[in-house]
Amino acid sequence: MTRASVFFLAFVFLAGPLAAGPGAEASSSPSDRRSFRFTYEAVVSKIDPSARRVEMWLPVAADTDVQRVTDLKVEAPSGVSSHLDREYGNKILNVALDPKGAESLRVRVSYTVLRKEDRRSPVRMTLREVRSPSPVSDRFLQGDRLVPVDDFIRSIAREVTLGKSTPLEKAEAIYEHTVETMRYDKSGTGWGNGDLYYACDIRRGNCTDFHALFIGLARAASIPAKFVIGFPIPAERGRGSVAGYHCWAEFYLDGFGWVPVDTSEAAKDKARKAYFFGTLDPNRIEFTTGRDILLAPPQNGERLNYFIYPYVEVDGKAHAEVEKNFAYQDMPDFPRKAFLFRRALQ
Repeated sequence: MTRASVFFLAFVFLAGPLAAGPGAEASSSPSDRRSFRFTYEAVVSKIDPSARRVEMWLPVAADTDVQRVTDLKVEAPSGVSSHLDREYGNKILNVALDPKGAESLRVRVSYTVLRKEDRRSPVRMTLREVRSPSPVSDRFLQGDRLVPVDDFIRSIAREVTLGKSTPLEKAEAIYEHTVETMRYDKSGTGWGNGDLYYACDIRRGNCTDFHALFIGLARAASIPAKFVIGFPIPAERGRGSVAGYHCWAEFYLDGFGWVPVDTSEAAKDKARKAYFFGTLDPNRIEFTTGRDILLAPPQNGERLNYFIYPYVEVDGKAHAEVEKNFAYQDMPDFPRKAFLFRRALQ
């Protein structure tokens, strides 16, 4: 394996202040915020000795109103560059090199993450707390390859939202329908693709399938909605490995802004169903938004269904032999001034 170099890329992505939700500091407590180190490692193996180019794309954790990412450290052989995808603005690291006969390639990325509880419930916020929303793209009303917005889906959306007049009422009805008619079950095959028709037919799956149903029905009801994916962090403080991704959704209300929902977590814990409509716990790290992802620089292969795991091409062809390892380690002190109220800065 080629000897790794270490790159510190914090200045590339992480400039700018971070805001928190309205009044968040005043009501924060140790249980609704956390600080941890997150490590993302990918190892490409079984590279043909005759290969002339290996290229890897990795998602970069997002900076948001409730998540601050600092101290980004990249360990890679060489050829590291940073990019934003044009459609969603996702942050991407690209590693490209001549393998020179190497049979494997290792890339390791680590961050310090400060995460707060995400409180954007339109039900619980008072009018004075509502921030001016940013413009929403029409992309979030359009279908995806596996989440179409067609006549069949529109008919389901009309049925689910019958008697509801406002976008908020319709979103609540779609949330209720998703949580109460889907079952979190990863047995068998077909789950995990975020396939709306699969969700409608089988009524079970993982978080991608739950949120395909919510997003598809919301868009069919003319409510903009988007897919968000990252990793779950165990609620127990400490250190350990993270087995795989977790995703959720956001929907948009005119005059208010984006509202987060986590239908799969609500289905697993019905006692917290009301909580997960407009609120997300801090035990997660957000990476990317959207489906049918065109990477930057563009990949030769098909658009990615979603982008959370590393994508690799060897000599321009998709390469599946990639081992993934994710880990976290909690840090003892959460800097209280890490989150600034945005309106005070404008």
